[in-house]
Amino acid sequence: MSTTIFALATAPGRAGVAVVRVSGPETASALKALAGNDLPRPRFAGLRTLRDPCTGEALDDALVLWFPAPRSFTGEDVGELHLHGGRAVVAGVIEALGALPGLRVAEPGEFTRRAFENGKLDLTAAEGLADLVDAETSAQRRQALRQMEGALGRLYEGWRDRLTRSLAHIEADIDFPDEDLPSGVADAVRPVLETLVTEIDAHLADGRRGERLREGLHIAIVGAPNAGKSSLLNALARRDAAIVSARAGTTRDVIEVHLDVGGFPVVLADTAGLREAGDEIEEEGIRRALDRAAKADVKIAVFDATAPLDAATRALIDADTVVVLNKTDLAPAVTDVDGKAALPVSARTGAGLHQLEERLAAFSADRLAGSGAPALTRARHRAALEECQGALARALTAPLPELAAEDVRLASRALGRITGRVDVEDLLDVIFRDFCIGK
Repeated sequence: MSTTIFALATAPGRAGVAVVRVSGPETASALKALAGNDLPRPRFAGLRTLRDPCTGEALDDALVLWFPAPRSFTGEDVGELHLHGGRAVVAGVIEALGALPGLRVAEPGEFTRRAFENGKLDLTAAEGLADLVDAETSAQRRQALRQMEGALGRLYEGWRDRLTRSLAHIEADIDFPDEDLPSGVADAVRPVLETLVTEIDAHLADGRRGERLREGLHIAIVGAPNAGKSSLLNALARRDAAIVSARAGTTRDVIEVHLDVGGFPVVLADTAGLREAGDEIEEEGIRRALDRAAKADVKIAVFDATAPLDAATRALIDADTVVVLNKTDLAPAVTDVDGKAALPVSARTGAGLHQLEERLAAFSADRLAGSGAPALTRARHRAALEECQGALARALTAPLPELAAEDVRLASRALGRITGRVDVEDLLDVIFRDFCIGK
């Protein structure tokens, strides 16, 4: 029998409301010890006075909720205490719970782990829950919520179910050659496997959309010294994130800020000015600037409207570049640079910033917006799917049905690792259900 755990479920610190969650076989006893024997009806909130079981001292007037197993987040008996969020109140309740026999403080993530172990969540849903807690933009929230609700898990389990059924057909042909099976049972598997390969290929060829949406689109601001890169970063961030100075070469390292652009997460990086380095520190800063530009999803090439267009920045312009002419409050701006339309901006007055944000939002939507199908969100998903792909490719070219069966089994297990369900012991159930063998 598992132990009973408890922990603060809301953020620590002073707040209007704090929630303490309890889960495990001693939950009802713990709630009664603090709130009295008259527990609220399951899944209904009841106002109760919480008292220290040892001293009888009143701790708080709180809402008590009681969720008997298995209809709870963890699948165990669960209780929640909705307290006034003062530090002393929370500390008193936590101390009182800790003094009860059979209770201990939960380890990080232990409530979610128990939900997984009790079949309330698969691994993709648990990851979606973590992403939902961390979501900073509406696009991240939508992706995380969809994954937490099971969209990704259902996709992978659907593929795995088709593989299990295909494996059952192959195994039936191998193990029961004398039974009265339909002809061509194993041959019917090939089109199923080929269709799966096509679907997994399309799922993988998404430009890492889900992973990039979790981490943020990387945008690098590049340009010559004093072109106004740091001023532009500060203007877009709406705070003084980078030091601005008339002295050239002030920015020596990469400075990052995280922004919400049109509902999409963006990591905006200010980089060192591109010029002939004056010392080894500036040389390293320029090297990092060029490296960040090469790895960025989008570049903002900033030119000074009051100076000649510098060649080093022009050399970085490609299809994934937004060209910006800064300081247009001081001089007229050219309309294009090397045939690419230039956006006139003044970081000092704010002119053109809205248009720049719209351009960046369009870039973000183009690279991160989904087509409707759930996107894989982690490197471990991609690795398992690539392993599944390889096994299916071998199965389709296997010279013997026994080898094909083993590769289909490996493909199924690779998918099962993504959701946390790796067993294929239901294979015999499928065989008996499909072919009525042994009756």
